[in-house]
Amino acid sequence: MDSIIYRQYSGESELPHIMALVQHELSEPYVIYTYRYFLQQCRPHLSFLAYPSQSSDPVGVIVCKQSMHRDVTNRGYIAMLSVHKNWRKRGIASTLVRRTVEVMKKHGVEEVVLETEFDNSAALSLYESLGFIREKRLWRFYLNGKDAFRLVLVVPPPELDDKDDKVARKGLPIRFLAPTRTITIPSLPYDSDDEVSSR
Repeated sequence: MDSIIYRQYSGESELPHIMALVQHELSEPYVIYTYRYFLQQCRPHLSFLAYPSQSSDPVGVIVCKQSMHRDVTNRGYIAMLSVHKNWRKRGIASTLVRRTVEVMKKHGVEEVVLETEFDNSAALSLYESLGFIREKRLWRFYLNGKDAFRLVLVVPPPELDDKDDKVARKGLPIRFLAPTRTITIPSLPYDSDDEVSSR
């Protein structure tokens, strides 16, 4: 079995491979300008590709951006996450998400958001296993008419650990503990065997 090598996006020469992988695996169509917007203008160092050790064709990709949201919150955004169907069940998707979140943390991210189809149980389980919370349902969000869930991962400042008592003692705003607009939906069990492409 080939080992997987993860690399940051390095330039336009990788774009055709990324487009082919995303278009083959995701239901939502994107035009080339969408890819270029994220990969060339919105911090390309946040996007990663997964390559088998014996191949020059990627089998997984994550495309992200990071910017100030409403001039208040340093927000990361996962625009695309896709793993080729023949390469699932190997932890590639979760590794791609973890790597990009780690880079975002180095650039002061406070939260990471994304949308995924409301009935994509494997994607929802994957993200929830990584700490994302369902913030709200977006009705008829996609071109195919499907609803989406917006998911949020709250990232505490680096000087904090996960203990709520430390947060309370430091007098930090409650927004560092959890998003304020959450909806209660039973979480789905995550099994790496269920890994699928998602947004």
